[in-house]
Amino acid sequence: MVETQEYQTILVGIDGSEQARNAFDKALFVAQRNKAKVVVVHIIENRLYGNMGYSLTNADLLQQETDRSKEVLEEYKQHAIKKGCPQVETVLAFGSPKVLMAEELPQKYQADLIMVGQSGLSAVEKLMMGSVSDYVIRNAPCDVLVVRPTLDEK
Repeated sequence: MVETQEYQTILVGIDGSEQARNAFDKALFVAQRNKAKVVVVHIIENRLYGNMGYSLTNADLLQQETDRSKEVLEEYKQHAIKKGCPQVETVLAFGSPKVLMAEELPQKYQADLIMVGQSGLSAVEKLMMGSVSDYVIRNAPCDVLVVRPTLDEK
């Protein structure tokens, strides 16, 4: 007997990349099939701003990034609603994308599926920074679906 998996809460991270947009679009299809809630997350890596110091200019940059991110999240939410997914929540978080997506946010939102886009990093970038999707696969407490780019995008 084969069990079917039904998901209730899908966590999907967006970062402005085409890979993340593809993951979001697929998350909407999965959510519709499962009547699931979609939690759309954008993470601002605050260490980037912390490394620059604490000048007024950097505080302004952080505020601009925060405002822009809120607008983008609202656009994603409206897109989800138009596509027939009314159960959508947006989250703007600050910190390490790897840790937040793999550990903290799945627990906080009781996610049973995380969807991420395949990393667009080169081999050297992966070696230096590691990819968020790789970390999520290894450390998430729930199922993870990695959305690969289409042939057109490769």
